[in-house]
Amino acid sequence: MLQLAGFRPCKDQNPQAEACATKFPMPELPGNEALREEFNRWAEAGLGEGMEEDHLPIVLPVLDQMNLARDENVLDVGSGAGWLVRLVADRVPEGRVIGMDISDEMVRRARRNYVAIENAMFVIGSVDEIPWDANFFTHAISVESAYYWPDPARGVREIHRVLREGGSAWILINYYLENVHSHHFAELFATPTHLLSAEEWEALFLEAGFASVGHRQIPDPTPVPETFSSDEWFHDAAQLRAFRQIGALLIHGIK
Repeated sequence: MLQLAGFRPCKDQNPQAEACATKFPMPELPGNEALREEFNRWAEAGLGEGMEEDHLPIVLPVLDQMNLARDENVLDVGSGAGWLVRLVADRVPEGRVIGMDISDEMVRRARRNYVAIENAMFVIGSVDEIPWDANFFTHAISVESAYYWPDPARGVREIHRVLREGGSAWILINYYLENVHSHHFAELFATPTHLLSAEEWEALFLEAGFASVGHRQIPDPTPVPETFSSDEWFHDAAQLRAFRQIGALLIHGIK
């Protein structure tokens, strides 16, 4: 089992793959329990494993931009079923990758799916109080999670806390103010979310202490099927095409 500073494994878990942070209790903030219950439902429905296909086209450019060295320590905030942890672990074979999710069911599935990855660990935790000591990680990444955080400002501050000096943070989201074709998602989300602009996200990074803060939009090149008519998220092919052309928002900064 991967042993890391600032982290205390639980005694009643599988010593080969499972660990949890008892040093830092889960913060009792409004919205955390609702998030846990909602994403437990997602996990039980098998939706966590499907996220890779949906998000890979916008995530790969971010991983390339991160320019990870072989010995980096990376935190994935909102790691779900663990697919991104798997990708990052392959890029940092001499480093360590920690996947953290508020959903205990997502974490259980990730541990089961990727028990063979020796440089990866999955923990239950909230971005409001990341279960790790300060100044440990060289990079932190979060994909399609940040708009769910009950307190985004606190979450960004926590990411800043656990990063080493010179470490970088990368938040990638599809639900943001500049992509008008995502605004209706709020009607479909089962928990409260934050619809912020790129400028507002940058301000949170700056207020948390990050430097070299910037953003870019990453279009999704995935073709829209000719047979697409409508689904739960998009009314027609034109709306889906426009959504992908505007792309996801990437916010990044350096500690």
